[in-house]
Amino acid sequence: MTQMILDPTGRGPQARADSALAARPAQLSGARIGLLDNTKHNALLFLRAVGELLIAEHGAASVGIVETKQNFSIPVGEEIISRYRADSDVVITGVGDCGSCSAAAVADGINFERAGLPAAVVLTDAFDVTGRTMAGVQGAPDYEWITTQHPMAVLSEDEVRARARKLLPQIVATLTGSGA
Repeated sequence: MTQMILDPTGRGPQARADSALAARPAQLSGARIGLLDNTKHNALLFLRAVGELLIAEHGAASVGIVETKQNFSIPVGEEIISRYRADSDVVITGVGDCGSCSAAAVADGINFERAGLPAAVVLTDAFDVTGRTMAGVQGAPDYEWITTQHPMAVLSEDEVRARARKLLPQIVATLTGSGA
């Protein structure tokens, strides 16, 4: 029996030669940070906490765009990517903590990268396989994201902020290409 993996974006299997990462800034000082909230519980709190830390500790200029996806399970379209490209230097998206939202978050990250925006995608560890499958479908099987312990949705505000603090070095390394 042959098994087929379906692409939830509806684009079908495709080979992509343009899966390279966007050029990374050497540092985030002066950077405009874009945040993409996938509507999952605690995602926006987490992203805003990361944005605050990037401003306070890494000299980021601003958190310029905070967008909330209309549907967590569908990757963002060109209109949203264009807004980020115009107003952001880097993008952070998440938090993937279910199957379809994790797949879409990985697709979002890859699409931002292809548009020239370094992206840091955050998924919980329970959905690593889902993310890896979507990366393959998108033609970027080696695409990397930041993994955090599942679940995120049940954490208190203080626990979410602690998680943001803990993941900050990985997010900075991902956005700047400085290694973990």
